[in-house]
Amino acid sequence: MSRFVRASKYRHVFGNATKRDQCYDNLKVSRNAWDTNLVKANPLFISVNIEASGGGAFAVIAHGNTGKFSENLPVYNGHTAAVLDTDFNPFNDHVVASASEDTKVMIWTIPENGPTESCGTPALTLTGHGRKVGHVLFHPTADNLLASASADFTIKLWDISKGQEKIELTGHTEIIQSLAWSYDGTLLATTCKDKKLRVFDVRSNKVVQEAQGHQGIKGARVAWMGNADRFVTTGFSRTSDRQVFVYDSKKLETPLKSETIDTASGMLMPHFDADTSMLYLAGKGDGNIRYYEWVDDEKGLYFLSEYKSAEPQRGISFLPKRAVSVSETEIARAYKVHPTAVEPISFKVPRKSDAFQIDLYPETIGAEPSLTVDEFFAGKTAPPKLISLETGFTAAPAKEFVTSGPAVDTTADIKLPQTEKEYQDGYHSLRKENEDLKNQVSNRDARIRQLEAQVESLGKK
Repeated sequence: MSRFVRASKYRHVFGNATKRDQCYDNLKVSRNAWDTNLVKANPLFISVNIEASGGGAFAVIAHGNTGKFSENLPVYNGHTAAVLDTDFNPFNDHVVASASEDTKVMIWTIPENGPTESCGTPALTLTGHGRKVGHVLFHPTADNLLASASADFTIKLWDISKGQEKIELTGHTEIIQSLAWSYDGTLLATTCKDKKLRVFDVRSNKVVQEAQGHQGIKGARVAWMGNADRFVTTGFSRTSDRQVFVYDSKKLETPLKSETIDTASGMLMPHFDADTSMLYLAGKGDGNIRYYEWVDDEKGLYFLSEYKSAEPQRGISFLPKRAVSVSETEIARAYKVHPTAVEPISFKVPRKSDAFQIDLYPETIGAEPSLTVDEFFAGKTAPPKLISLETGFTAAPAKEFVTSGPAVDTTADIKLPQTEKEYQDGYHSLRKENEDLKNQVSNRDARIRQLEAQVESLGKK
């Protein structure tokens, strides 16, 4: 064993727990078993999936609004089934998307200082998926472009400024477990319950790379590694060892790096910080957050340290880099989900000087889009626009969200019920008929896709 310790400016990074009164406490966090992070963060707010009776809801909370919340916390409650995932628009901090078991994706606007009352009417509702929608993820360079992944084995790309579906990605034969955009948004990597990794060229709707991933029966996650042609996946071996693989996105046959972390039942939730080349691995169901440094050499991943806590985490989300506190040499901030609370955890590099540490803060991704949706689908490609953090974080001005999505037609000649009983009977009858038809169609679509994939696989052999 070498007596020399590898030099790294991130070797002494440490995580700071937050006192309970500075957490977001007394939240009814969703108990849904779907594998998402339950929380998302942007420079102004966090969103948390909330347990709601008779429908689905999530809360949006301003960063400064900490402490113990009352029972009547304002929520967004327009979904008719549990909310499974949310994502903030990276180019408009006051717009958030939500995905639900009711097969819908909804777009919501957030008041300047956060919501003060519950809201049940979204700015836009996107319909088209046949089964529950488990993931939503905004594009990293094109404004108002949103991806949604559903249990109908498809991924749809939406132009939310027009309320239109732009393209549908097919090729999965099982549930899509996670997805991640490449640095410029031309490629989309996915993990799937069929244990395969796929890389899509989204504009041509083609699977450009496909390979076997983690072979365990539990889920897998994927995260793109900045502007390199690489991404990292976490999953399980056949013997339930937790694994980390690093892949070249152009050659998936064999991982560039594979490492076994430990044996545990909880998923490893990855986050890659492109500015520092650090990989954070948070274990679902335990309180540990390991962090590594990625170096493009023979070894690849170098273990740095580990944040330990006796409190298990159900989910985690990291703050966009443009909003960290550079005056406190904070290089990352995570939001950890407890059963009834969300706790900020600040990761800092100890430095004696109060001056701006330019080596810790290279130019990072800002809040201005590089492309419009139309430019992106016309074939134009551009990297994210970068900003300097030397002057600290400044919130972008609030932008009004305008959509030309189709309005609901309320002019149809419909015979309305005349009595309370007629209303109740008609409602329940139509709802049952609608659910039965949707289930039949979605089941047939899923079966058709499975058969098509099998036929294609046999054809390749």
